[in-house]
Amino acid sequence: MKFRLGLILGFAGGYYFGTMAGRERYQQINRTLRRLRRSDAFEAAVDKTKAVVDLGMERARDVVDHAANGGGAGYSSSR
Repeated sequence: MKFRLGLILGFAGGYYFGTMAGRERYQQINRTLRRLRRSDAFEAAVDKTKAVVDLGMERARDVVDHAANGGGAGYSSSR
């Protein structure tokens, strides 16, 4: 799933920058992106993504702390 999303984003980015040759299309895409960034759905997605990253960092910190305190390789998350 992550690979597929990265691939789609890569193609979208390539298309976006590739359209610079066609100024009109480039400006149309920019207008659409500005509208998207101002939408509530985009804000919700950004907030959710930040929450997931924060949770992942917290869990990774817990694993490192556990290993540093002698927990070793037998760590299993109770969450």
